[in-house]
Amino acid sequence: MFVGHYSASLAAKAGRRSIPLWVLFIAVQFMDVCWAILVLAGIEKLRIVPGITKTNPMDLYYMPYTHSLDGALVLSALAGIAYWLWRKRDGFVIAAAVFSHWVLDFIVHRPDLPLYDDSAKVGLGLWNYPAPAFALELALLFGAMWLYLKAARYSMIVFGILMACVQAYVFSGSPPASDRAAAMTALASYVIFAAVAAWLDRSSA
Repeated sequence: MFVGHYSASLAAKAGRRSIPLWVLFIAVQFMDVCWAILVLAGIEKLRIVPGITKTNPMDLYYMPYTHSLDGALVLSALAGIAYWLWRKRDGFVIAAAVFSHWVLDFIVHRPDLPLYDDSAKVGLGLWNYPAPAFALELALLFGAMWLYLKAARYSMIVFGILMACVQAYVFSGSPPASDRAAAMTALASYVIFAAVAAWLDRSSA
């Protein structure tokens, strides 16, 4: 899952207006930010295998630190504590936003999410069904955006459409050239989306 993860940030923002939207955008992708850094460092591993699922060419065969259930719980707790130390509030909301990533990944990933360490891997495999997977991404994104737009400017709609176009390219475009290219592209997209979210947050204040 990619843009669907941002549904959790928009829903959280609708309920907690005091949390900067860019923080929530980073929170819901925090597991993948850590994953991309560890891939670039050679610690976690992936292979580009076109056809391994019908919508995603990445064989995510070793990611015990960022995408195991126990790893996700640790990262969620650390992010929540860090935010509470910074703002003295809403640490649980940030922790929940981080953990939402693992829950949504469980729906779409093939069985490559370890329950602990690198063992007992799970995943429902919705990525093997392109139309339902794409529909879920858009339903989550625009459903949460509807909640957010009750108190925000409609410029968010344009951002949502652009995000949907990015998701369509992720599903149908060329696979990444390498594991490092996949990690670097992921990091760049998370930074750009968070920056746009920060700008939209300021403009709607």
